[in-house]
Amino acid sequence: MIASVKGLNFSTVFDAAADAMLLAEHTGHIVTANPIAQRLLGYTEAELKGLAIEMLISPRYRKQYRYYQKLFLSKPAKRPMSAGNELVALNREGKELLLDISLTPMEVREKLYTLIIFNVANRRLDTEEALRASEERLRLAKQAAGLGIFDYDFKHNIVYWDKQMRKFWGKYSDKTVSYEEFVAAIHPDDREARQAAINKAMDPASNGEFKLQYRVINPVNGAERWISARGRVYFEGGNPHRLIGVTRDITEQRNIQKKLQLQRDETESILKQQVAARTASAIAHELNQPLAAISAYSEVVLHALNTNSFSAGNLRRALQGCVEQAQRAGRSLHELLAFLQKGELVTEHSNLAEVIQEALNIVYDDGYGGFHPVLRLQENLPAVQCNRTQVRKVLVNLFRNAVEAMRAVDSPVLSITTEVQTINDKEMATVIVQDNGPGLDQIAIKRIFEPFFTTKPSGIGMGLVISRALIEANGGQLWVDFDAKPGAKFLFTLPFVT
Repeated sequence: MIASVKGLNFSTVFDAAADAMLLAEHTGHIVTANPIAQRLLGYTEAELKGLAIEMLISPRYRKQYRYYQKLFLSKPAKRPMSAGNELVALNREGKELLLDISLTPMEVREKLYTLIIFNVANRRLDTEEALRASEERLRLAKQAAGLGIFDYDFKHNIVYWDKQMRKFWGKYSDKTVSYEEFVAAIHPDDREARQAAINKAMDPASNGEFKLQYRVINPVNGAERWISARGRVYFEGGNPHRLIGVTRDITEQRNIQKKLQLQRDETESILKQQVAARTASAIAHELNQPLAAISAYSEVVLHALNTNSFSAGNLRRALQGCVEQAQRAGRSLHELLAFLQKGELVTEHSNLAEVIQEALNIVYDDGYGGFHPVLRLQENLPAVQCNRTQVRKVLVNLFRNAVEAMRAVDSPVLSITTEVQTINDKEMATVIVQDNGPGLDQIAIKRIFEPFFTTKPSGIGMGLVISRALIEANGGQLWVDFDAKPGAKFLFTLPFVT
């Protein structure tokens, strides 16, 4: 194969080239032109042979051409195509062509020739113009969206940021800032979560994606601004090299979400109160008659005992009536609860880690964020048998209660630890939810699962009652740890799939 390649002559390669080529003598006259050059210039090979290259140059550039020709011939050297190596030529129809050219001197039998390779530069100009237009569109889109751009160099611990980013941060004017100065403006309560998100993105096992919302404090007036940041970590040799991303101001959006959440909470509270009132009314209606009968039978027994006018038969009938009415009340209550539950419980094989994450996402979407979730989940945890929706509802209720309790105290870091343990001898999983809030006093601990008991100003005291009922319906138990420190600690169990 090598021998066959060596056998190729200059004319074969010259004619087969994909670029336009001219071979010229030192006098500037064309010796030959390949087919691409012929088509580009609009001449036949015979018409180009012997033609002075100067005749192909636009008249207003010929003086300039002669100058560069003399300069090249005085010191022939290879000149590759690049910006600045342009030539304005004329095709046969008189149309001007901006050409990128490269020059290669060739000496054959002590005679100097020049191989001229050229392409139409108009395409490059069109590309450059398209690039400029694209950059302008990007700039306008960035301006319209209010996006800021940042580039965090891990090695040099420097953040490069644009004008919009500097505006978000309040007072800086330099295009670069140290990472310490950059972080100093971030709200202290958000720094830990932000660093955790960066550490996760820097892990080579991850996809490098960085996404977070956090607050920035203006150093001049102390005003808070909510920032949404998205970016990606780029790696070199398996090591994180830099984090590049964009930010936007979402303060107004967060304020609107907060107002909507307050409205949703008020609506939900009213709805819960109505449900509780209707439930209590239904229970009272079902229990009123049997309780009244039990009271009447009891009065008969007491009257007989007080007057010493009783007989064993009358007492037996009165007490039997009490028993029957009590059983009637129990049946009515069970029938009512069955009606409220509406149907048979449907369970499925569920991954507890997924259910916990779903509940956390719901809590954040409902405006109960601002806390640091700590997850301690066993690897390869078996699936549990439960109604996924009901267990998720219980977790959401526990998380929301924890957030509300923690917000009531001035704690620098709000955290909720969720842990899953295995009870091997009982084939059960134990889920533990613990916050770092003020905890529960002795009175609250004793009454925490009583209907309508609440420690919250706007609560109705049914959340934990319903949660306990749901867990028990799924074959588990829900209770509170009396000795937990710090904060409150709730635990519930669920059966593993058998």
